[in-house]
Amino acid sequence: MTAPVFLVESLAGVRAGGTLTLDGPEGRHAVSVRRLRVGEEVVLTDGAGTGAQGTVAAVEGKDRLTVAVSGLRTEEPPVPTLTVVQALPKGDRGELAVETMTETGVDAIVPWSAARCVTQWKGERAAKSLAKWRATAREAGKQSRRLTFPRVADPLSTKQVAQLLADADFAAVLHEEGSTPLATAELPTEGSIVLVVGPEGGVSPEELAAFAEAGAKPYRLGASVLRTSTAGTAATALLLGRTGRWS
Repeated sequence: MTAPVFLVESLAGVRAGGTLTLDGPEGRHAVSVRRLRVGEEVVLTDGAGTGAQGTVAAVEGKDRLTVAVSGLRTEEPPVPTLTVVQALPKGDRGELAVETMTETGVDAIVPWSAARCVTQWKGERAAKSLAKWRATAREAGKQSRRLTFPRVADPLSTKQVAQLLADADFAAVLHEEGSTPLATAELPTEGSIVLVVGPEGGVSPEELAAFAEAGAKPYRLGASVLRTSTAGTAATALLLGRTGRWS
């Protein structure tokens, strides 16, 4: 099994042969939940592409350990990047979508309050829901042993999503009535891919028209119709395989 990953604020100044202290919530999880002991391997990451590999050198109390750093590793920025615009699902299915897309390898997730979304983020609920999505991305990033965690953006309006699509090198809207399979779409070898996943009620004709004007065609994913909380994950896997990022 690969070494567990823990998040630290910064790895600036950390060098092989040095030590690093893990405390706070991450230290408590490592000591009291994972019950790590001296000599066990760990990876500490800043979530922005850099990781420090090492072994536990000392454990103090219930929430603090010292790591002897054996080496540093930096992930190259992914090419092409993949952003999923995710319409807001009902209940906790939003966190499910974020979790599985993060585990699969998405680079950024954009919450979108589509016209047909049953769930709408407003006021205090919006702040709490966004915080949950971001926390889910962090935890899933650690669980899947990633060094670069996906960015969960502030919610965007349909007009703002259209601008994001216009700036992409390849833009697509998942739609069951799309005439072209996503599996056969011509994809860029660099730049950015932006994919829109609509709500359970579907993308409205007005939204489809706005996205088409921005250069995003409708594509179908497969013969079956997936829920909004799983469609983004399936599409992410397909695109990462087709672009060579899973090779």
